[in-house]
This record gives sequence, C-alpha cells and structure tokens, in this order.
Amino acid sequence: MSSVRFLVEGGHRLSGSIRPTGNKNAALPIVAAALLTEHPVRLENVPRIRDIETLVELVRSVGASCEWTGPDVLEIHAKQVQAARLDPALCVRIRASILLAAPLLARCGEVTLSPPGGDVIGRRRLDTHFHVLQQLGATYELGETFTFRASRLQGADVFLDEPSVTATENALMAAVAAEGVTILRNCASEPHVQDLAHFLVALGARIEGIGTNTVTVHGGATLGAATHRIGPDHIEVGSFIGLAAVTRSALTIEAAGTAHLRSTLMGFERLGVRCIIEGDNLIVPAEQALAIEPDLGGHVPKLEDQPWPAFPADLMSIAIVTATQCDGLILMHEKMFESRLFFVDKLVGMGAKIVLCDPHRALVAGPNRLRAQTVESPDIRAGMAMLLAACCAEGTSTINNANQIERGYERIHERLGALGAVIERVELDRG
Repeated sequence: MSSVRFLVEGGHRLSGSIRPTGNKNAALPIVAAALLTEHPVRLENVPRIRDIETLVELVRSVGASCEWTGPDVLEIHAKQVQAARLDPALCVRIRASILLAAPLLARCGEVTLSPPGGDVIGRRRLDTHFHVLQQLGATYELGETFTFRASRLQGADVFLDEPSVTATENALMAAVAAEGVTILRNCASEPHVQDLAHFLVALGARIEGIGTNTVTVHGGATLGAATHRIGPDHIEVGSFIGLAAVTRSALTIEAAGTAHLRSTLMGFERLGVRCIIEGDNLIVPAEQALAIEPDLGGHVPKLEDQPWPAFPADLMSIAIVTATQCDGLILMHEKMFESRLFFVDKLVGMGAKIVLCDPHRALVAGPNRLRAQTVESPDIRAGMAMLLAACCAEGTSTINNANQIERGYERIHERLGALGAVIERVELDRG
C-alpha cells in the first residue's frame, strides 16, 4: 500500500462554499446492518473513504454483493451470507469491523473476528460489545480471535456499562433480529447512532426512543428492502468551522445538518468563533475577533468533551488548533481517550503555547503565529487538526502519513483546494 504526504502552503485566505460528505460513523454501521436483510439495499451519500472501502471488502468476503453504482451510492444485496472467519488483515485496518458481529450472528449464528484496528488514541475497550451480545443470547470465546455464537437471539432488558457508540450500534442490530422486546439503557445517542436506527426502521424494524439514551426495540420483524440517505457528517462541519476561524476566512457550509450542531456551536463560541444559521446552511464570517470567553468572574474557562449531546470528542483536536489562534487562555479537557492529546507536541513545535497538564488536559494560550514544520498524522482527527494548523502557518508544511486523514475525509485536498487552500498530495510507494 502506498503512503500519502500532503505539502501545505500556509497563509492563504479561503472563500466559497463546501458541503460535508455523509457521516462516516453512520455509514459504517449502516453498511454492516445491510447484512441483516436478504433484500437489496441502496445507500446514498456514502463517503468514498478508506474506512468504507475496507468495510466493503469485508462485506463482500462473506458472500454479499456490494457495489458502487454512483459517486456516493452503494448498493448491497446480502441474499446469501456465509459464516466466516473475517480476514485479519482487513479487520486490523478499522475499528468498524466489530460492527459485523451482530448482523452475522443474526444471519449465520456464528462469526469469528480478529481484534479490530482503528485510531491509536488510547485504550478502546470492547467489553461492552461482549456483555450486550451475551445478554441477548450469544456466547463468545476469546483468544487471538473472537468467536461469537448464537442459536437464536432473545430480547432482554440491557444496561450498557458505558454509552459506547459502536456497542450501542451492535446492540441495536442484534435487538432487531432478536425474538421479543429489548430495552437498551444508557446507550449512545449520537447523530450517527440515530441514523442507524432510522435505517433499521426503513428496513421494517420497530424502534422507540431514537435519540434518547433509553431505546426500545420490538424484535423479530421481517426486514425488507430499503433506500436510505446518510446524514451529513457533523464532525466534518466542525472541522470546517475551525478551518475558517484559523485562516480568518468566510466560508459557507451547505446542508450542514444544523439540528445536530448546538453543542458544537456552543463550544466554538467559547473560543470566540460565531456562526450564522441560514436554513440548513452554516455561515462562518471572516475576520472574527477570536477572543476566548472567560467564565463568570474572569476565571479560566474550560472546553470539555462528553457523550452526546455534549461537545463531541472527535472535535477536540480541531478545537485545540483553533484555540492557538484565539486571544486568551483556556483549559481543554479530553475525557474520553487518554492518548488523543499527545499530538499537541507537534503544535508546540510549530510555535503554539500549550502545556500538556496530563494525558487528558491541555492549557492553551493564544494567539500565536504558527511556523511550518514537517509533522506526522497520528490519527484521523489529529491529522485533520494538523492540516488546519498547516493552512494558517507561515511557510510550507509537510504532513506525512496523510493516509490517516483520508480514512475519514473524502478527497480533502481537492475540496479545500477549491476554497483556495494550496495542498499538494504526493503518493509515495512503500515497496
């Protein structure tokens, strides 16, 4: 596999309109859920990114037809699905491989997976997946691989020990296939979880409480064919807000899914970045003051992530880069993952004033003029954050391992180039 490098010339003002792609974190479980039905499924607004392509390979490996019939249209027909030992080389590329556990259990009664891969942002426990599937009637064996078995799935009253997004998604898929009623408590309710639930309803499932942390699923319904459009990626929207802010640019984000942006907009307002909502479009004005808003009494403010509907963890890296260009002092508290903030040393090397207090907290003082550097992209979100930093830095930066960015952001160099960014994509042969 080739490696990708971005060469980014900073200091350019951007302008124009950009439209977010479909939410990758919705598309991944929905592609997996298409295996629940024997009938054809048409998915629209699917982002053509590396993580989706890997999951498509895994879906094909179990005997389902999975074909791109348009630039963002994926048609899946799992008329026959075979129990399989999923390819370890594919599983290790993405965390979403674990999402095949529930649909393959429902269709085949057994599935063997290798431990999933994904971003290295700290320990990402899988225990909740095992506990949920066990409560719904599955057994499992742990070793170098995971084997799940279930002669039948049975509805249950399930309390998730943490509101894990992917565990909630596996639970929803298993509950739809189970006999009887399942109540899921303390489940995740992010927009992508809601999108999966709406897709399952389109297939014929009966689900109550979508968007809350208590969901009731009436299982056992016959599932049919469906056409479903993936919703916009709210993390991409937040990334574009940060990009406009750090480059002092005016951008219009079209079809932004504004109904899901309240916590995101509140978080950026704390940094002095204000947006205008016009219908479903979001406008980020140019030349904003970018002054960090202190807490009452003049105390140092804090921006922290929490489970939905609070500020999303996937936007913390973007918010940190944005804060380096804002006047004032703010404590950034990443509660979810203990390794996500380690990328800030790269920003310090570019001239940012950041103190990493511990694995979860960073104190950011701004504004500081950033200087071009050669950096690595450690994961999808930190990689995008480094791209933002490079766009506002003096000089030309090199971002190695930009493959990570492309796992989550479709044709990002082209799309930002259309706004006026100067980004050269260089493909390197590792062989």
